[in-house]
Formats: sequence, structure tokens, C-alpha cells
Amino acid sequence: MGNLLKSELFKLKKDRSFRKLTLALMIIAALFPLIASIYGAKQFSVNELFISIIGRNNYVLKIIPCLLAGYFISSEYSLGTMKSIASSGNSRIRIYISKLMVFSFGAIIFSLILPIAMTGTGAIFAQFNDMPDLKYFVQINIFTMLYAAAFASIMMLFATMFTDSGKTIGLLILLFLLFDGVMFMLASKFSLFEYIYNNSVFKLLYDIININTMDSIEVLKLALIPILTYLVFGLLGIFAFLKKEIK
Repeated sequence: MGNLLKSELFKLKKDRSFRKLTLALMIIAALFPLIASIYGAKQFSVNELFISIIGRNNYVLKIIPCLLAGYFISSEYSLGTMKSIASSGNSRIRIYISKLMVFSFGAIIFSLILPIAMTGTGAIFAQFNDMPDLKYFVQINIFTMLYAAAFASIMMLFATMFTDSGKTIGLLILLFLLFDGVMFMLASKFSLFEYIYNNSVFKLLYDIININTMDSIEVLKLALIPILTYLVFGLLGIFAFLKKEIK
């Protein structure tokens, strides 16, 4: 298992899509506060910047890893790499788990770039004016990691089912862009869909920003749902991978 993880981490490090997407997010994280400091107020609030980042970061969690899923996971099927890995003597369960863990790690890195890097550069340009509360800052980033991993497990399942990178990327982007609207429409007509949506990672992701006003039960729910989602979709992905014919 250790060798599989090292191999997947090495491939992630060398993956062009991962490196380009990471670089793009880092550039955005550096330029946005710079532009705000030049054309906006001379000394803007870092706390307000951080809160605005949390809202924008939802799209990073949902969309950016979709691209990585297509190029890092699905492309291995079309290129024949997965066939070589599957015939290497390692069990398919270990192969899938190692890939899921490393892919989740990549998604987590994407999810943290804007909240951490943009807040850091913003603090420098704003001369550390009105910094966010440290406890709140840490909590937001911890929950961001949980939800990034949960979404990664969903993406990994679809990337395993649809082994063409183009189809995987297109389907995942459509799914993550349209899911909220479709579920909201269904929830307005059927109570079952309302319950499902209100207790899904898609809905709870938007509640992270209010964590400092939640009671302990709500915070526990906010933490358990992404963990359960990760486990459920991880098991579904393992089952799909075990049944899949790899060519």
C-alpha cells in the first residue's frame, strides 16, 4: 500500500494538469489582493476579504477537481496505464484506495490555495488590517478540507465509471453546476428531495461560513456528513472498480 501511495503521489506531482491548475490558483491568489489594494481602498479589511473568498471557493471545490479527475484518473484507462497497474499484482481495492487518497489530497490542495494564500497576500497588502479570528480561520479551512475530500470521492466514482477524460470532465461539471438548481426545484415539490438536499454536502457546503454561530449539534452534522459521503462513495467506487473490465 505504501508503494502504491508513493507512486500515485509521484504521478500527481508530475501531472501537468495538477501543476497548471495549482499555478493558476496561486496567480489568482496573488493578483486579486494586489488589484484590490491598487484600485480599492488603501487599507481594506482582511477579514472581509477572507469571508468573500469562502463564497468564491465553493466553485473551486466543485469545478477545479473535475478537470483533475478527467486528466489524472480517467486518462489512465484510455492510455492503458490502468491495465498495467491492475496487472501488477496489487489488489484492486488497494489500487482504488491509494488513488482516491491521492486524488483527495490534490483536491484538498486546490481547496486551500485561495483561503490561505489569498488571505496571506491580502494581509500583506492591507498591512494586516482587521485580520480574521484565528479560531474561525482554522475551522473554516478544516471543514473546507472535509468537503473537498467528499466531493473528490464523488468525482472519483464517476471518473472510474466513465473512462474517457472528456466525457468525465463534461459530465462532472454539468453535475456539479446543475445539481443545486435541480434539487432545489425538486425540493420545492417533494419533501423527500428537500430532506436529501438539506442533508447533502452540496447544501451544507454553503453553511460552513456560519460555523461560528452554530451550536454543537449543527457543527457535528457539518462534520459527519462529508465523512459519511466520503466513505459511501469510496465504497461505491471500490465496487465499481472491482466489477469494471479494464482494457
